[in-house]
Amino acid sequence: MYIIRERYLSKIRNFYEVDLIKVLTGVRRCGKSVLLSQIEAEIAAGGVDDGHMIRVNFEDIAYEKIRSAEKLNDYILEKITDDKKYYIFLDEIQHVRQFEKVLASLRATQNCSIFITGSNSKLLSGKMATLLVGRCVEFRIMPFSFGEAYEFVSQDQTISPDEFIFDYLRWGGFPQRFAFHEERDITLYLQQTYQGIVDRDIITDPKRTNREKLLKIASYVMANAGKEFSAQSVSKFFVAKNDDPIDKASIYRYLDRMEKACLINRVKRFDIIGKRQLAYIEKQYAVDTGFRMINTNFNQYENTFFLENIIYNELYSRGYQIFVGKTQRGEIDFLVLDGRKKCFIQVAYYLQSEEVVRREFDAFKDITDASPKYVLSLDRMDFSHDGIIHMNILDFLFEKSPLLLT
Repeated sequence: MYIIRERYLSKIRNFYEVDLIKVLTGVRRCGKSVLLSQIEAEIAAGGVDDGHMIRVNFEDIAYEKIRSAEKLNDYILEKITDDKKYYIFLDEIQHVRQFEKVLASLRATQNCSIFITGSNSKLLSGKMATLLVGRCVEFRIMPFSFGEAYEFVSQDQTISPDEFIFDYLRWGGFPQRFAFHEERDITLYLQQTYQGIVDRDIITDPKRTNREKLLKIASYVMANAGKEFSAQSVSKFFVAKNDDPIDKASIYRYLDRMEKACLINRVKRFDIIGKRQLAYIEKQYAVDTGFRMINTNFNQYENTFFLENIIYNELYSRGYQIFVGKTQRGEIDFLVLDGRKKCFIQVAYYLQSEEVVRREFDAFKDITDASPKYVLSLDRMDFSHDGIIHMNILDFLFEKSPLLLT
């Protein structure tokens, strides 16, 4: 059981024949390997014979002896027997030492199109980034969006979108988690996946990393995703719990590692009135609400912050640039940019009272910009007024109503 991830395929297709190295990045277990196989299938369906498709999954024991740049280079060159184009697919390439040298050499000397996936702590960083600058293009892959997750589960069960949204809020969109139906099994899978990412992608040097402190900071950040953040507030939180103090430098260092492992996205504020990006980080959003769920108390998933996280991830996967909007009297949840076009978005759980309606719609009062303004909530009733568009969150997630940017 699988789905075609058209959102990503549509972005990558234009690069199938381009000699840039196609790098698929993203948090572990988000579906990069399956997407790589879908790209391979599309290229094969276009008339490329199997002899001109070279594929290596470095987590397959059949390739366990290919662990050096020299052996990988020899293996691939043995497969190239003519001057026609070859399509090379290298999955989990971080297992090969100095793999970046092979990629640079193949691109320079062979008629080929290269696609790779791997651990984000190894890809596009350090020596590889230096050696391949200007020679690769990155595609960031996320766990299933709500629309993808609903398409996936609908293949073997009947469930309404209005019901499924609460399952997705709790447990997110990691593809493998849908193999489990009991909450304890889903929880165990997510906990083990999360711990694996921490130990393999964040704690890259155990001798120089305080694992206990990192886990505390990571748990705090995941549990408070979407809320205002400062290193000082984190430090005060741990002091209040009588934990050992954590200095600001360590907090930001661990935060940077979490971002590189694709556990979080860090979002800057934008001064809407002054029309300038502010230098400091304001919020973090979890790559998946399932990871936020296992780092909180399991009873607070039905809140605006979880919905806000889902909306952020949806916007991010659609390819928008996103900021937290700052106004004179407060903030706008999202300033969404697509080139020079933009719109503003507020997210609410339900508009259950006149007070809540007024609060969400009045957030736009200081903005004289004529760009579209949206309030998203789970309500089915349309609350649009005074030029501000109210949109049901499910309609937004299913893209039933296009998001307008001007």
